[in-house]
Amino acid sequence: MKTLKEVAVGETAKVKKIGGNGPTRRRIMDMGITKGVDVFVRKVAPLGDPIELTVRGYELSIRKSEAEVIEVEE
Repeated sequence: MKTLKEVAVGETAKVKKIGGNGPTRRRIMDMGITKGVDVFVRKVAPLGDPIELTVRGYELSIRKSEAEVIEVEE
């Protein structure tokens, strides 16, 4: 199992599954990150938090803890 947190900068990954509990899961899905969508990792802050993504043409920032519950295809 590979998570979004493990995807290298400059790579694209396809979301396979979103875990987490209610509020975290809802926040991720409200940003447009859903099963089957491609996520491009643009930048990771020096300490690994936040992670900047491009999803469906939008630039987003997510926390490292949120990236850990997003499973991607290898």
